[in-house]
Amino acid sequence: MFSSPDSRVLRDLAEHVAEIADLPIQEERRELWKKHNSLQPVRPMILVFPEGAWEELLTEKDLRCEGEEASRVEWALRSRIYYHEHFQDDTVIEREWVVQKVVHSSGWGLEGRRIPSPEARGAWKFDPVLKGPSDLERLRFPEIVYDEEATERMLAQVEELFGDILDVKLKGVAHISYHLMNQYTDWRGLEQMMTDMFLRPKMLREVLAFMVEGHRRILQQYVDQNLLSLNNDGTYHSSGGNGYTDELPKPGFDPDRVRPCDMWSSAESQEMAQVGPRQHVEFALQYERKLLEPFGLNGYGCCEDLTKKLDDVFTIPNLRRVSISPFADVEACAEKLQGDYIFSWKPHPAHLVGRFDGEMIRSYIRRTIEAAQERGCVLEMVLKDTHTCEHHLERFDRWTQIAREEVDRVSGFSA
Repeated sequence: MFSSPDSRVLRDLAEHVAEIADLPIQEERRELWKKHNSLQPVRPMILVFPEGAWEELLTEKDLRCEGEEASRVEWALRSRIYYHEHFQDDTVIEREWVVQKVVHSSGWGLEGRRIPSPEARGAWKFDPVLKGPSDLERLRFPEIVYDEEATERMLAQVEELFGDILDVKLKGVAHISYHLMNQYTDWRGLEQMMTDMFLRPKMLREVLAFMVEGHRRILQQYVDQNLLSLNNDGTYHSSGGNGYTDELPKPGFDPDRVRPCDMWSSAESQEMAQVGPRQHVEFALQYERKLLEPFGLNGYGCCEDLTKKLDDVFTIPNLRRVSISPFADVEACAEKLQGDYIFSWKPHPAHLVGRFDGEMIRSYIRRTIEAAQERGCVLEMVLKDTHTCEHHLERFDRWTQIAREEVDRVSGFSA
């Protein structure tokens, strides 16, 4: 799988990652996250996810490996090193390498189609495959199959590569997040979904009920095949966050068999951003609640503005993290959240394009920190959805530096 030259590159990088992971700051951040995720008062936390802008921060020219799989591993290792050398956020660099169990799904019977843009990173267009009630006959409940042979092969290869340097861990399904409206619009189209709420509500409800039952069956198959893994660690959670907590797993935990109640889960309905609270409950939230109920802790939301929907969101069982989008009223949301839920604020990513205005960004961040602090909120700032920084790589560094300075200045804590 890995040539000798590629192996040498990867082992050197793994040793560098291990050195970073052993720094005291990692344990300090880990403990801060545990308190934060348990709603204990610490300083506002900061996370940066460059996402689409990674293509500019870490390019193919930065990679030395020749093999395709080796290049993928190299990129993942170099991205951790980049975090440490550039960002001043609260990302914890772990001394581990996770091998994911190979899990296959038979699918839902309908496969979404899209009309691509002629531009390399342009917007695609929906190409609906669910055109009417007759197409519902094509829907099927997914069947889950675990490929143990492929999993063991991957695990052995990675352990041989750098198992003496990093802690190689085998994980099953650790990130569970429900996106019912994304799934529906993938089949039906966004405009069609909007009109279905008024013109074909029976069909929409029928599909949503089918999806809920399908996801319930998927989760049961995960349980039956013992495919669930704990995510009370650095596992990505909700629409930006991590799972570090001492509240999970729940009492009665068997380390050989993870239960849904031992895990975080989440849901979101970005497609419902322009829909009122009543329709949001009727066509999204009431279905999402059923799926989230079995889990120990839950998150909700992404880029949709939940300002006027928070009272309904608070009815989700075991809710802990709530996404407050760039388009939300932060003061009104802070008033609602208080210290009862994590205020997972998503600052506007567009501030990293065009003219970079550091003082405007400082004022913008300060306003949210103060609004949260005045109301006793448990605040985290998650910079994400950054599709580009226009090749000004220093903008992420500078944004995070400003956020860190404002956390230290306004909150009274030091990094």
